[in-house]
Amino acid sequence: MRKILTVFLFTVISVCSYAQVVKEPDATKYPEWTRPVDPFRIAGNLYYVGTADLGCYLITTKSGHILINTGLASSQTLILNNIKKLGFKINDVKILLTTQAHFDHLGAMAAIKKVTGAKLLADYADVPVVEDGGLSDYDLDGKFRTFNPIKADRILHNGDHIVLGDINLTMLHHPGHTKGSCSYLFNVKDKSRTYRVLIANLPTIVTDKDFNAIPAYPRIASDYAYTLAAMKKLKFDIWLASHGSQFNLLQKYKAAKNYNPSVFMDKQSYYQELNELEDQYQKKLESQRR
Repeated sequence: MRKILTVFLFTVISVCSYAQVVKEPDATKYPEWTRPVDPFRIAGNLYYVGTADLGCYLITTKSGHILINTGLASSQTLILNNIKKLGFKINDVKILLTTQAHFDHLGAMAAIKKVTGAKLLADYADVPVVEDGGLSDYDLDGKFRTFNPIKADRILHNGDHIVLGDINLTMLHHPGHTKGSCSYLFNVKDKSRTYRVLIANLPTIVTDKDFNAIPAYPRIASDYAYTLAAMKKLKFDIWLASHGSQFNLLQKYKAAKNYNPSVFMDKQSYYQELNELEDQYQKKLESQRR
């Protein structure tokens, strides 16, 4: 009996240790995820510090700065160097945010949190995934962590405000892509005007499974429907997204580098993206009815 118990405990420990391993998924088929671009000022005190496709944003204030998203684990140095290139201090980053609990947006978050000492704020529905490094992601098998776990210092709910200096962000709960995917609305201003900015987490469908075949996320279909409807009602001047490709970053990059906020004010492309995503959602529902 003692021998059986010993073997059982050894097996449990081995399985648990196995799950502690961080194994970032292979992203080589997405070269734009790691391709560097020079950081630039989007509008007012809002800056782009990410890669060619993984959107990372710095909002600066006299009381410290806010960093939204961190890309892959390998992006740590790139992001920190981009902040420095813009003339800002790493230690002045006080708040960390993310638009979704996936490795391509949280890969370097734990490392940057350690370097800066900043506080991480996260949507309540993504907190379990953030804190276990992706083990409880509804679309993964839970064998490996896909990023280093990060402790959330504050849990956010729909409509909560994130205030630092003269910046006041509203967090918008936009579930579907992950259980706690979220967007942010806030104002920035330059000498000419004030801009209402939306950093949108567009509700792309990440799972290949039918919605009714995901017991870990029984609300997924209704969450997508809610998010699509909610995002169509938002009012903004400038819109950005979790991925640069979603708002044509590289096509706008040359003009943006010379400071031209107007290139990010193309609302038509925002609604076009949403309409395409709604079509994909409806096709998904239809296919599972067959």
